[in-house]
Amino acid sequence: MELSSITELDFNESGEWPVAIKIVAVLLLCLLVWGGGYYFIVKDKQAQLKTLEQKEVELRQTFETKQAKAVNLEAYKEQLAEMRVMFASMLEQLPRKSEVPELLLDITRTGLINGLEFELFKPEGERAVDFYAELPVDMTVTGTYHQFGKFVSDVAALPRIVTMHDIKMGPLNEQTGKMTMDIRAKTYRYFDDES
Repeated sequence: MELSSITELDFNESGEWPVAIKIVAVLLLCLLVWGGGYYFIVKDKQAQLKTLEQKEVELRQTFETKQAKAVNLEAYKEQLAEMRVMFASMLEQLPRKSEVPELLLDITRTGLINGLEFELFKPEGERAVDFYAELPVDMTVTGTYHQFGKFVSDVAALPRIVTMHDIKMGPLNEQTGKMTMDIRAKTYRYFDDES
């Protein structure tokens, strides 16, 4: 078959075309249908599919996170109950406003029992912090190194919370065998109905 005979083909008489031209025509028609289908139908669906696949990954991660929490929910509830009990017991260790003077006496008494001499005992005004107040007390005491250690240990053993800050120890006085210690003790008071 010659190339000039291809131009003479009549579309209405396609059944009489040679087999090779029929095959080429069917292939071209298939390519045209496939290309049009891809462009008009599949292309948009592929973009939508990628978006949905990303969303699926995000949802799967969210599900796994929530499932892990749900599996451990009972343990979390138990832990929360324990934390509430611990918090309540710690709150009980904070003095009420009416108990602060007694606590300051306990600190002084603890120092005197351990043989310390108080050169300065200066309680400052309380400072509000969240649900509690800080009550700082500046102290300067004189004694031996072991007396200081016993004093700090005994203050830590008091039934109320007292913390020690800014500890500065002076040099040993050769004549007396004692040294001075500047210390800032802080106790804390929670705001209750009295406040």
